[in-house]
Amino acid sequence: MQNWPKLTPKQQAELLSRPALADSQALSDTVAGIIQQVKQQGDAALLQLTERFDGAKLDGLRFSDSSLGSFASELKPEVKWAIDQAYANIKAFHQAQYPEDVEVETTPGVVCELKHAPLASVGLYIPGGTAPLPSTVLMLGATAQVAGCPRKVLCTPPNKEGQIAVEIRYAASLCGIDEIYLVGGAQAIAALALGTESIPKVDKIFGPGNSYVTEAKQQVSRIPAGPAIDMPAGPSEVLVIADTQANPVFVAADLLSQAEHGTDSQAVLISNSSELIDEVKLQVSLQLTQLSRKEIAEQAIQNSRYILTDSLEQAFEVSNSYAPEHLIVQIKNARDSLDKLTNAGSIFVGQWSPESAGDYASGTNHVLPTYGYARNYSSLGLADFMRRYTVQQLSYQGLQNIGNAIMDLADAEGLDAHKQAVKLRLDAKQTQGSMS
Repeated sequence: MQNWPKLTPKQQAELLSRPALADSQALSDTVAGIIQQVKQQGDAALLQLTERFDGAKLDGLRFSDSSLGSFASELKPEVKWAIDQAYANIKAFHQAQYPEDVEVETTPGVVCELKHAPLASVGLYIPGGTAPLPSTVLMLGATAQVAGCPRKVLCTPPNKEGQIAVEIRYAASLCGIDEIYLVGGAQAIAALALGTESIPKVDKIFGPGNSYVTEAKQQVSRIPAGPAIDMPAGPSEVLVIADTQANPVFVAADLLSQAEHGTDSQAVLISNSSELIDEVKLQVSLQLTQLSRKEIAEQAIQNSRYILTDSLEQAFEVSNSYAPEHLIVQIKNARDSLDKLTNAGSIFVGQWSPESAGDYASGTNHVLPTYGYARNYSSLGLADFMRRYTVQQLSYQGLQNIGNAIMDLADAEGLDAHKQAVKLRLDAKQTQGSMS
């Protein structure tokens, strides 16, 4: 337990630091090499790297349509129901986000519009690893579906038999995704960004992943005319603000639910009660023994922080400084504190709102800014799968009304052609009028 008011500013900054990322230069060089290999060798590089990293020797990269449809008999009824429920909630929440176009006559005869359109092609990356992630398929796929993106491309690493989990197949089918490629890691991101013989490139890449995937997304986003990415990201994290009325059993469960994501995950508890912190630490030890991913969670808990503050107001300040991916508020009248919590990817209010709800089925998106990026990035939403653009139409009267302003500003900036483009139009109309 760390007593926040007794720490120096330097100690406070160190306390809120994230777990160190891997050797950044070595990671960057490795990923750059993979991207270059995919650029030069295309499909051949993807097949070679898939065999090397995933142990799958493939004849082709695209998952067959016939295999995509063979999930009905394989899926457990309760899992199908859960995926259906989550899909319905995610779709409903994101449908409510659909933006309205704007049309304004800023000056008589000058009409300005803001319009929205779906991105033409999006790449959805679904990590492999120890468990299938149909929830991430839904978070990305349902949102792209609601946005109306015509081409939705899913990349995920295969198992050693060259297959993908039935849960992923079913979730993809609900989201209208029929273009699936058996490739993962940095090589999948490179393929989506650059294109290969089998995989046409996309306009924007979405989805979480390990440090190699995250680095690859950063690198391809800097390619001239390359793809955009959803957001920068680091290891997953949760911060819980709790007072004396919080249930220590619930708080410990929330900390552990984040810790089991990975060994580099971070769990932070901030409270104005030392007794509550002690009770939570005891509960963490007790609950940890019951987890199937105990070893992973144990390592992650080493990165945990237990911070004692003088007041809840001070706890809010510490939370805003940390800017967590997930913020859970288990205090009396929790909702009253929302206006004071400015930096968080997603906020869970009250004791009945576990972070697990947002991860799976409440309807909000679980793709969130991590590693402090919640200060300047938002949670993934419908707008991320769309582009907005402006339209303007001027009548002659409208051009007359703002023509002098345009020409005077162009003159001030020394851009004669800009001024001329207006003057010639105004002069032409006057000449036409005098000849008629």
